[in-house]
Amino acid sequence: MKSGLKPLFAPIALALSLAAAPTSATGQAAGMSAQDLVTMPRVGGPSTSPDGRFAVYPVTLTDPDTYERSTSHFILDLADPAASPMPLDLGGEASDVRFGAGGYLYFLSSRAAPGSAADAGDSKSQIWRVAVQNGRPTGAPSQVSTLEADIAGYSVSPDGTKLLVFGDVLRSCPTFGCADAKGSHLPGPGTGRLYEGDVGFVRHWDQWETPGIYSRAFVFPIVEGRLYGDGAAVDGPAGEGALIGDTPTKPFGGTEDLAWAPDSSAVYFAARKANADEPVSTNVDIYRSDLSGQAPVNLTAANTAFDTLPAPSPDGKYLAYAAMERPGYEADRLVVQLRDLDTGETRAVTSAWDRSAGSIAWTPDSRYLVVTAQDVLDTPAFRIDPRDGTVTRLTLSPGREGHIGNVAPLPDGALLFTRDTIESPAEIYLAPDDAPGRQLTSHTAVALAELQPVTTRRFSFAGANGDTVWGQITKPAGTDEKLPAILYVHGGPQGSFNDSWSSRWNPRVVASQGYAVVSVDFHGSTGYGQAFTGAITRDWGGKPLEDLQKGLAAAVELDRQIDGGNACAMGASYGGYMMNWIAGKWPDRFKCLIQHDGVFDQRAMYYETEELWFIEWEHGGKAYFEAPEEFEKWNPVNYVNNWQTPMLVITGEKDFRIPYTQGIASFTALQRKGIPSQLLVFPDENHWVLKPKNSLQWHSTVFGWLDRWLKDDAAPGAAIP
Repeated sequence: MKSGLKPLFAPIALALSLAAAPTSATGQAAGMSAQDLVTMPRVGGPSTSPDGRFAVYPVTLTDPDTYERSTSHFILDLADPAASPMPLDLGGEASDVRFGAGGYLYFLSSRAAPGSAADAGDSKSQIWRVAVQNGRPTGAPSQVSTLEADIAGYSVSPDGTKLLVFGDVLRSCPTFGCADAKGSHLPGPGTGRLYEGDVGFVRHWDQWETPGIYSRAFVFPIVEGRLYGDGAAVDGPAGEGALIGDTPTKPFGGTEDLAWAPDSSAVYFAARKANADEPVSTNVDIYRSDLSGQAPVNLTAANTAFDTLPAPSPDGKYLAYAAMERPGYEADRLVVQLRDLDTGETRAVTSAWDRSAGSIAWTPDSRYLVVTAQDVLDTPAFRIDPRDGTVTRLTLSPGREGHIGNVAPLPDGALLFTRDTIESPAEIYLAPDDAPGRQLTSHTAVALAELQPVTTRRFSFAGANGDTVWGQITKPAGTDEKLPAILYVHGGPQGSFNDSWSSRWNPRVVASQGYAVVSVDFHGSTGYGQAFTGAITRDWGGKPLEDLQKGLAAAVELDRQIDGGNACAMGASYGGYMMNWIAGKWPDRFKCLIQHDGVFDQRAMYYETEELWFIEWEHGGKAYFEAPEEFEKWNPVNYVNNWQTPMLVITGEKDFRIPYTQGIASFTALQRKGIPSQLLVFPDENHWVLKPKNSLQWHSTVFGWLDRWLKDDAAPGAAIP
């Protein structure tokens, strides 16, 4: 990967009739604001009917005054090119709406049953359904389940006779929920949590653990429209040797972790064992339950790394899934595997393809697999021939794929999917067999048409070791003025600021404030092959910093509108770490820094974080006490003496990944050195800022900090008066 400075293509703007946008008093359309971002409609992934004729999907709206969120649902007739989305009335609150066999729409709701004395707020999340004909409901919804525990998610069997439900259930409970269930960590009589040394996680992501209670899945038959019996636990009975763990996996697993056999006779599921090794192990296995309630069979026991995305072929002959090779490495390449369900023989299908599968779906004829994977700033769909591993990149949006997601192959050979880019949120598309996609929905078009557009330009340059490194420049369209620069640093660190929409770190909304946003996919980023991704391990402050330095210089040289001498940098998670690292190792470059949930002290981080497998792998596979030099080599706290750049620090008190004390520590360093600084703490947010009002405050604070240093011509490193 050797290359000099090379733009990929000219600036591109979103074609959504933006030329007709209303103008302000200055003759320009208004740029996107934080209010626009927070209230932008959010289109979810579609669920298709068994015959592929109809699709149902959600749209989440945010009230512009109260910021309360509500979700509506729509049905699309995929056979009628002229059809518009039809609003779906389910008689009240509903989520996770999907088609099932037999002519029904199923959904989750916590509404009170008709005639019930309970208030809706006191009701548990249960499954409901309504009969549909020609894509339209007929009659009133009826309640299907009345289980003891809240249902977090579900899946309808292909033949429509069974339901799989999952939620948090005591492991010793033989049914889906037991009265007065509580974890073993609450012995009373006080409120204290008591954990044994062999418990594994005591907290994870943003929740304290509840030993004894796990995410569990049960299968129930449907008899006369209701769940019947106690259900069969897919993890088998409790007792010695029982599978104890979460399915779906926590904290982010969902229905992609579970899959029905095409004849509805079994369920395949991914689970992570919960024990003392859990914080240092990436071992997730795929199991098969025959629905008898007996112990499931571990199909991937031979692989002690990560196995995920079980996908049985529609003809029932094969199980496709994705697997990593190296235990303890969460960013290893996900290679598509194929298991012969008769013989048990398993082979790697995409071992010669240097990309990592992000989703897997079979075509209905069992002939091909369709997967998504990051690929040089795009996330396209690929067709894989399971017989020989041939991979073909599909062109669903000629000239610019952007981010393709929620891919559903249909019986007629078409693909239903969502697509989004830096400039535009997700909408739903339909691509006929081997043809580009056609946009079916336009829920965000009106809001976007009122806003000044931005342009995004891709560029590449020779980074560390002479390797080709890619970046993007996003800036307001229609202006010739010099623009202050914002260096945008992504987290992960194995991630990417690729061509996709974000409701949090959104380049468009930052650029719309009058800035040129420069993002660089430094060594360690995804979508460029496993060697490039792995290059950051044991080198957190080395090649990535060099790439950022060279990338910003390349962007300024390429686009003369960027005012490289008037710049700030910002990042979260690993990007926040990099802000702390830049403060000590590149202290004279920026007028300000914005550090969100970043690592400040690697030593403290090791003992405070929860997923130890990550921080150990990144520092040579050792604990801090085994190899402190690995951690101290790239430890920002060791270079605080060099700090001089004003910094805004942001953190969330519910962040257990990079605990908020890391932010407090960096703020203390700034205060002690007399460097202009601010600290924004969200008591009710985790590693991300998700609540609408908190998002508005986040953006207001960030924009105010950038304006203070870039638009008021403040000098870097000025001492507090």
